[in-house]
Amino acid sequence: MNANDQRPVMVYDGACGFCTFWVRRWQQITEDRVLYKPSQEVASQYSQISPEKFDASIYLIYPDGSYYSGAKGVYKALATSIHKIPLWAYEKVPGFAPISEWAYHKVAENRPFFSFLTRWIWGKTLGPPTWHLTRRFFLIMLGIVYLVAFASLGSQIEGLIGKEGILPAQSLLQGVGSQFGSKPFWELPTLFWLGASDGFLKFICLAGSVISILVIVGIAPALSLFLLWAFYLSLFNVGQQFLGYQWDTLLLETGFLAVFFAPLKWRTQREAEPSPSPWMLLLFRFLLFRVMFTSGLVKLASGDPTWQDFSALFYHYETQPLPTWVGWYAHQLPQWFQEYSVLAVFIIQLGVPFLVFGPGRIRYLAGTVLIGFQFLIILTGNYCFFNLLTLALCFLLFDDAVLQKLIPEKWRSPLKENRSRIPEWKKYFVEGLGMGVLAISILLYTLPFFVNRANYPSVYVSTVETIRPFHIVNRYGLFAVMTTSRPEIFIKGSHDGKEWKQYEFKWKPDKLNEAPAFVAPHQPRLDWQMWFAALSNYERNPWLIQLMIRLLQGSQPVIDLLARNPFPDKPPKYIQAVVYDYWFTDAEAKEKTGNWWHREYKAPYTPVLQLP
Repeated sequence: MNANDQRPVMVYDGACGFCTFWVRRWQQITEDRVLYKPSQEVASQYSQISPEKFDASIYLIYPDGSYYSGAKGVYKALATSIHKIPLWAYEKVPGFAPISEWAYHKVAENRPFFSFLTRWIWGKTLGPPTWHLTRRFFLIMLGIVYLVAFASLGSQIEGLIGKEGILPAQSLLQGVGSQFGSKPFWELPTLFWLGASDGFLKFICLAGSVISILVIVGIAPALSLFLLWAFYLSLFNVGQQFLGYQWDTLLLETGFLAVFFAPLKWRTQREAEPSPSPWMLLLFRFLLFRVMFTSGLVKLASGDPTWQDFSALFYHYETQPLPTWVGWYAHQLPQWFQEYSVLAVFIIQLGVPFLVFGPGRIRYLAGTVLIGFQFLIILTGNYCFFNLLTLALCFLLFDDAVLQKLIPEKWRSPLKENRSRIPEWKKYFVEGLGMGVLAISILLYTLPFFVNRANYPSVYVSTVETIRPFHIVNRYGLFAVMTTSRPEIFIKGSHDGKEWKQYEFKWKPDKLNEAPAFVAPHQPRLDWQMWFAALSNYERNPWLIQLMIRLLQGSQPVIDLLARNPFPDKPPKYIQAVVYDYWFTDAEAKEKTGNWWHREYKAPYTPVLQLP
């Protein structure tokens, strides 16, 4: 070693395969900041340490002769990279140091067993995992999700929030502008402060679709992802009820993190890429954890009896917003299977998410189970692009060693020899961003368990309120309460108040003999809102009255959201919404009648309306 070299040296037992395995991994993490030498070669150079001690522990030795052994030596070495938290905990957190040293020495005393365990969990690869192919695959999937989201919304946006739509964006912006005066952007960040014409709404959707394709093919991914996030945030913040779904906020949070996960290159397939940020990988895993775990937690916390007595799936397939025909068959499964399936849901949502932070094959197991779970949901229900986006997050649990076995050579060859490093400025920026987002995410979910909302720290409240409109960190949790019936709203019009004709929707249940269809990943947002409206009354859904008024006015963009307009010549004079109860037929009834549904008239949903 050069006499002027100020780097510390980690001395380890070179005859120990277990030690060699971990040294290879630490070398990748610390890069050239730490030198690694087997004790068999250099022990004689360090007279301050007896040779037999090198057989029992690693030693991190500094040029001035000072040294650290055991767990602290490992933490000191890792702290030369971005892995500073273990050393901080060792020095600051009561009890962490003795526990770490106890665990280190237990492992050192039982190296054969832990060597076997290590090989079983991590496999035969000595080096740490790489994520180049994983990142490329993830960005392709995220680009596809963005493409679906923008194209799907673009096909409906005039009828939903256009000038003649149900809830015009222009009206929302005028109201926010009058309320917040000269600084409305920070309350409602959106590009539509520049103008909310139908043309601009459609342009943003079209531009989003085009830029999504750039991400898919790997052109300027970081810049493209930033534009996609800004465009979708702009749409989200003026979409009102029609863009208030958890997968919309999940796309915004995922898209924001992806900006800093993507390589700063113009072409990802033609130039060497630095390794993805470990902080971003951690944040994506924590995001997946939050989505899955909180979906299980809210089921328990809600006190809903159907989750407590394991009967929730007796109702789920039938009462979910837009079931598929496979959902009809799932509904026919025996009671014992449905109850065990509820238990499986709890295990998957409350247990498996913890495994996403595990190493190697533990993480692969978590990814495999969660991917299988998403495919089961895709088969039985239409949840738009939510499952596709969750699948993209799940694939981040598989490193390049796994993907190389699945992806054709021509897809991965441009990324085989990447060894370039992340620019220092980006490394420190992403590290700071990662710690900040992680801290806010953890506090967002843990503070309510320990601190009354009125006693939240002021700095935390101000930070959350500042970033809230940008949806960088969000809450999740699906199906906290299971609906046990399926009311369906239908809208009828009449010229004379005697003969009534029904408007038909594109995707929600209507004709009894029509099989529930597959529509995902497209989201028919009006059909979805009709499902939510049916669970309450029209006083709590003023947008539905607006929909009926637009139909009385003959608004073509709104009519285009429907499957059939029974009044093609001129709008009706009167209009009313009524409610039917729907439920699946059983196998016997379906065989006899060919019907997938039963229905029964329930009551009027609104009074009869007419224009003044």
